[in-house]
Amino acid sequence: MSLPRAPLEGDSVPHPDVPVGIVEPADWREAVTARIPALRAFAWSLSRNGADADDLVQETLTKAWTYRDRFEPGTNLRAWLFTILRNSWYSSVAKRSREVADEDGHHAARLSAEGSQEWSVELGALKLALDELPPEHREAIVMVGAAGLSYEEAAEIAGCALGTIKSRVNRARNRLAEAMDMPRGAA
Repeated sequence: MSLPRAPLEGDSVPHPDVPVGIVEPADWREAVTARIPALRAFAWSLSRNGADADDLVQETLTKAWTYRDRFEPGTNLRAWLFTILRNSWYSSVAKRSREVADEDGHHAARLSAEGSQEWSVELGALKLALDELPPEHREAIVMVGAAGLSYEEAAEIAGCALGTIKSRVNRARNRLAEAMDMPRGAA
C-alpha cells in the first residue's frame, strides 16, 4: 500500500491524511524538484547571472539531498531550501571577495548587448534600480515580491523579525517606485 504524497506547498501544518514529513525518497525528490523554478528565480535575483544561478541551485539541491536527514518533518520545506540557497550564496560571495576578477566590470560590459525593445529597456532600468537597493532590502523584495514567499517565510529565511522584513519590503517598494518614476501604488 502506498502512502499519500506530502503537500508540495511546504505548509507547516500538513493535511490530516498526509503523514508528517516526507517518508519515501520518491516523495522527497518530487517535493524538492517542484520547487526548482522558485529556487532558480531566487538564485538569479542574487547572482544576476543565469549560469551562476543554475550552479547555485545545483549546489542547493546537492546539499539538500546530502543533508535531507536534517530536515525536520512538519516544517516548511520551501523555507529550508531557500535558507540553504541563501547561505550558499553568502558563502560564495565571501569566497569571491578574496578573489580578484573583473572588478571594474569592463569584461562583463563587453559581453552585454543593449536591448532594442521597450520592455528590455524597462527591465534594464528595474535591474539597475534593484542593484541600487541596500542588499537587505533587495533580498526582502525579491523573496516577497518575486519568489512569492510570505512575510513570515521571508523573515524566517532572513533571520529577522516579521516587522523588520515588512519594513524592508515597504522601503524597497518605495525606492523602486521612485527610481522608476512611478507613483507609489501604481500597477
